[in-house]
Formats: sequence, C-alpha cells, structure tokens
Amino acid sequence: MKVHTRSSAIIGTICLIASLALTTASADEPDTERQQAKVMLTQVATAKNPIAGAAGPGGTVWIAERAGTVRVLGERGLGSPVLDISRETTVDGERGLLGIAFDKDFKHFYISFTNLEGTSTIDEFAVKRGKIQPETRRTVLTQTQPYSNHNGGDIRFGPDGYLYIAFGDGGAGGDPHGYGQNLDTLLGKMLRIDPTGGKPYAIPPDNPFVNDPNAKDEIWAYGLRNPWRFSFDARTGDMLIGDVGQNDWEEIDWASGRSKGGENYGWSQMEGTHPFRGRPEPANHVPPVYEYDRNGLGCSVTGGYVYRGDEIPGLKGQYLFSDYCDGTVRALQMRNGKVTGQSDLGVNGGEVISFVQDGDGELYVLAIGGSVSRIDPA
Repeated sequence: MKVHTRSSAIIGTICLIASLALTTASADEPDTERQQAKVMLTQVATAKNPIAGAAGPGGTVWIAERAGTVRVLGERGLGSPVLDISRETTVDGERGLLGIAFDKDFKHFYISFTNLEGTSTIDEFAVKRGKIQPETRRTVLTQTQPYSNHNGGDIRFGPDGYLYIAFGDGGAGGDPHGYGQNLDTLLGKMLRIDPTGGKPYAIPPDNPFVNDPNAKDEIWAYGLRNPWRFSFDARTGDMLIGDVGQNDWEEIDWASGRSKGGENYGWSQMEGTHPFRGRPEPANHVPPVYEYDRNGLGCSVTGGYVYRGDEIPGLKGQYLFSDYCDGTVRALQMRNGKVTGQSDLGVNGGEVISFVQDGDGELYVLAIGGSVSRIDPA
C-alpha cells in the first residue's frame, strides 16, 4: 500500500494553491526549460506533535510524535502506536523523541531521543516482516547534553549505508563552551558511524578524522549550531543541512555526494556568512549555499529535501524547506552546489517542524500543532 496514492482516504485539503514559474535546474538537470508547478497541501492525518518521519517497509510512512510514540500512516490516517517510549523521555526544552530512520533494507529501525536525564540516545531495533522486534532493542550511541536546547537529533542513512547523526552545540546561547569548533566533542557535529559493524558501533575507516589524535573519530563535519533537519538528495547523494541560527541568520549548508567529509560550517565563529561577535572567519570555513535574515522570512529554518518524486514535474531537482516561525514552503533551484533561483510555493504548513520523504520521493510536511500534510499537484 502506497500512502501517497490519491484516494478517498484524504482527510482534508488545505486550499492554498500556487501557480509559479519554477526553473528545474539542479546539478544534474538543464536550466533552460521552465515549467508551471501548481501545488497544494493535502492533510492526510492528525498527530500529537508530529516531529519526524521516515519511509518504511512496504511503501509505508512512519511518523514520530515528540512525546515518544511512533505510528504508521495508512489510508485512514495514523494507526495505533507501533512503539511507545513516552515513559523514557520528556518534552521540556527541546527534548523528546527527535528522529527516526530505517536502514536501506528495512532490517533495522533507529530512534533518536533524549532520555529522562536529557542525554541524547540512539537506539536500534531489529525489524521482521515490517514489524519492530522490541526484545532486540539496544543502545548504539549516547551523548550527554549540558542544556535542554540545541539537541539536534536528526538521523538518516546516507547512500553509503552509514548512519549519520546531527547533534547541536549543546545549547544555551552563543556556544558558551566553544563546542562547534572543538573536534574533541561530538556536540556541534555531523557524525557518521556503522551501527552494525561493531559493538556498539564501528567507525567507517574513511571518516575524515580517524587519524587525528585530537579529534573524535565519529565526526564527519563540524561547525554546526543546531542542525535540526538534514537530508540526502536521493539522486546525487548531496547532503543538505538546515542549521538554525543564533539571532540574525538562518542557513542551509551543502556538501557534494562526492565529499570526503571534514567540512567546517563555521559556527560559532560564523553565523552564516557573517562573523559572530567579531570573531575571525576560520580559514577552512565552508559558507552556506543559502542564508536568510531573521527580519525577513522567519526565525528557525526547517530543512527539507530535494524533490525527486514524479507527481509534480515542475519541482524536480529543487530543494524544499520551510521555517518554524513562518511556515511557508519554499524551494531553491540549485546547480553544482550553487543556488540559481528561489521560489515561494505559496502554501503554508503552519509551525513546520519537519519534512518526510516517502519511498517514491513524494514529500510530507509536519506541523508541531498536529497536521501531517502531503505536497500534491493542484
């Protein structure tokens, strides 16, 4: 069963439609042709604080609710919880169940959450015939968090089969401990591990800092403040990170699918392309491919996905994202890691906390207030 199929199961349609001339340029597509894209948000379910999601086995979509439950999206909305860790987490600050992911073959399911002490925790479950096997649960990785905010917590398998984990700088404000630029901590980093290659996990031998005695082997990239949501382009393998800013600038970072890792995205010496509190720019700073002023579009970027579905040809190859405080769904046209255009898609998802990509490349928008909506052609 493919949950994105257009059927009578649709709960409701948010009648916000845009007719836009959108370029389709990307790293692997020509920018000479323009197509018309008409989109709308179709509400397919209501959840209690939906916060993350993942494409599941058999064409399903799994949705995580912040308080600790995971439910599967079907033609009549969300089913009963298939996992409930609500007694093991809290929702104070920015804590809770923050991310979920399946490995490529749907043999394992992973959750990212903060435990009752606020420690970031990645747990693994075996999956059999599309169902979680609770008795197989084990903890893969933990990271102590000094404050209740900037936990990050997004998790995702890359095209290389490794698990990537995004952690914020530890919280408070202004990175008081300097974790963003400190390679001796996992905070403020993008990690890359092999969760089934060792106990509790293995380090991929080509991680960029494995031979550096002053750096953590798990680190793939650093200089991140609160990389709340990141994704991989399903076609090119490019990584895109929505990194939440401090006071002035929201940024989207990019790395080629051919990257060997080691990127320094600048925090807390830089906020976007701007020196933070007069600090010098690192010599190896990788600036964002896109940034926006908080006086304009919002206050907290919500990273999305490069659209690779078939239902909306005019969006092919474009990166969709939003902002928690603004809610408008926007698109960036990119070519070779450069933004060549931007568009307001004319639809608003509310307090957009996350995007979800299903197995066919179609996208869903999650609003923390409860709506689960699919981006459809109008």
